[in-house]
This record gives sequence, C-alpha cells and structure tokens, in this order.
Amino acid sequence: MLKWLLVIGIIWFVYNYYIKKKTLTPKNKNQDLEDNDMVQCSTCKIYVEINEAIVSNGSYYCSKECLRSAK
Repeated sequence: MLKWLLVIGIIWFVYNYYIKKKTLTPKNKNQDLEDNDMVQCSTCKIYVEINEAIVSNGSYYCSKECLRSAK
C-alpha cells in the first residue's frame, strides 16, 4: 500500500511541477522582438516602434513624460 501512495505522489509531483506550470507561464513576454515591431506604451496605450521606445522595469514608454507620470 505504501508503494502505491509513493508512486501516486511522484506522479502528482511531476504533473504539477512540469505539466501544469508550463500552461501558467505567459507566452507573449518571451517573444523576440525586431527593430520595426510595435509595442504599446504602458501609460497612454499608444503604439510606438520598439527601437524608439523607452524601456523601464520591463515596460515600454513612448516618451519621457509617460515614463515620469508612471512613477
């Protein structure tokens, strides 16, 4: 009986750690962005090219004013 509980516990751990965790990770955060891709400003919600955007703490901003107002 103890062997079966141990096997069930290992299967439960593998399921929760490997399979269930993969479905909870956000997919759009790990995208590789190119120079001409558009990103949304975290403050005013307009779109700006990624090579013109200001990045701070993982968020994109269209101008220094939006960056200041976010802080």
